[in-house]
Formats: sequence, structure tokens, C-alpha cells
Amino acid sequence: MEKTAAQKINLGLFVISGLLIFILAVYFIGDKQKMFGKTNNLEAVFNNVNGLQLGNNVRYSGISVGTVRGIEMVNDTTIKVKMNIDKAVFSYIKKDAIATISSDGLVGNMIINIIPGKGNLPSVESGDEIQSFNRIRTEDLLSTLSITNKNAATLTANLLTITDKIIKGKGTLGSLLNDTLISRDLAETMRYLKLTSKSASESIAKIDRLIVSLDKKDNILGVIKDTAVANNLKNTIANLDKSSSEINKVVTNINATILNIKDGKGTLNYLANDPKLVKKIDSTMTNLNAASIKLNEDLEAMKHNFLLRGYFKKQEKEKAKAAKKQEDKK
Repeated sequence: MEKTAAQKINLGLFVISGLLIFILAVYFIGDKQKMFGKTNNLEAVFNNVNGLQLGNNVRYSGISVGTVRGIEMVNDTTIKVKMNIDKAVFSYIKKDAIATISSDGLVGNMIINIIPGKGNLPSVESGDEIQSFNRIRTEDLLSTLSITNKNAATLTANLLTITDKIIKGKGTLGSLLNDTLISRDLAETMRYLKLTSKSASESIAKIDRLIVSLDKKDNILGVIKDTAVANNLKNTIANLDKSSSEINKVVTNINATILNIKDGKGTLNYLANDPKLVKKIDSTMTNLNAASIKLNEDLEAMKHNFLLRGYFKKQEKEKAKAAKKQEDKK
């Protein structure tokens, strides 16, 4: 049975539609996997890829920038992962960037997260290898939690044993808690300790105030600490030593003079023991007094002489002016 033209057209449209859908699917899948765009290669080394597969996404700061191109086993502890990175964002990845493997959500596929570096290093180049960070696996966490649970159970058992002994009054702590006499003694001891510490604090405060007062300049120690005063004290002591030696010399000379007087030696002894000389000295003093009286009388006569009267009046005026100036100054 031959097909009609309408059936042929419908079949052709169906085939064409299927091809278009297939092409679009391949395009979108390829675009998502960065198969058609311009990409650069980047590598990272891990010791465990945690189920990472070819074609898994690569993200940089939370943005999908590429896919996993290859996973190569280097040795038993080293796995090299090759990535295709979009060339448009490749220049933003620095050489100190760090690659980590994590899951896309709670139960999603494994992906590679590239964390930006904190330095100012240049951008990576195609084929470069960046640093990697291996996260703790779930199995390791469960193993650690298992050990922690065992330790917690052991600690709980020990605590129960200790508390049971304390309640029963066993051991030092149990005796302290259950013996009222010991607790009273401890309370009394603590009270005395508080009083003692308070007294000690007050004593220390008094000592501090005393030490501070010693540094003041109006205090004797404060005065001594002053270098100028200390130098003056040194000079004074040196002068006192020197003066004491001089005084000793003077006293020695006075003692020698007194001994000479007692022994009848020297001028003083001669004056004290010779009456004739004393009389001559008295006569001389009497003559000097008489001469001075006559001299005063002659001066008084000269003042009244008409030739010298003007001279003496001029001197009296000058004396009066000088006395007046002194009174004005006062």
C-alpha cells in the first residue's frame, strides 16, 4: 500500500524535528560541558578524588567555569585531575588559587571548587598545576566520631565511679563533703585567711605610701636623692674637715702663745710686767689727746678767718645737699 503525500510529509517533518531536537540536545550538553567553546587546560593533584568522574563541573567562586577532562592515577597516593576551563574566565584565576573536591548539595555529584588566592600573583597559564586541598572524608569523620563516642563512654563510667565514691564518703573529697566538722574547720580557716589577706593588703598599702613619701623633696631621703644637695653636702663636709684642721692649727698656736706668756716670753709678757713702759704709754696717750684738742681749736679758728670762711661754708652746703638727697631717696 502506497503512502500518501500527506503521510510522507508528516514522516519527513517528524524526522526533521527529531534531528533538530537531537542537535539542540547535543549543543546544550556540549555547551554545558564546555565542548564547543574556547577552553584552556588546568591541572591539580589530589590524594583522593572522593568519587569525582569525568564531565563533572568545575566552579570558580561559585560560578561554573569548566568540566573535568581527565583523571589520571600517578601513584598509590597521587591522582592528577585535568580540567577544561573557559578561556573567558581563565585570566581571573591566579597562581595561588586552591582546588578542592566537594559535593554539589547534600546528595549531588562531586565537583571541583577553585578558591581564589589572597596574594597578587599573576594569572595561571594553560597547562599550569594549582595547589589542592584534600577535605576530610565522611568515612574519616565517622571513624573519629566512633573513637570520640568510646572516649565519652569511658569518661562517663569514670565520672559515675567518682560520684558514687563521693556520695558514699570515700576518699578526701567525699570526707570533706560528708564530714560537717571538717567543713566547719575549712569555713573557719577561709574566714581567717580573708582577714589575714585584708590585713596584709592594708599593710602593703601603708608601705607603698611610705615609699612614695620617701621620694618627695621635702623628705630627708628625697633631699639626699637630689644630686645638687648631695654635692653641696659633700662640699660642706670637705670644708668642715679643712676648717677643723685649720682650727687645730690655730688652737696649737694659741696654746704656744699662752705658754710663752706664762714662761715670761714675748711682747705681751713684757707689757704686762714692765710698769715703766706702761707709764710711758699712758703719758703718750695723754699728749695725743691734748694735741687733738688743740688741733680742733685751730680748725675752729680757721673757720672764722675771713680768708678761709668761704671754703668752710661751701663744704657745709655740699654736706647739706648730700643729706637732703639721702632723705629724698628714703
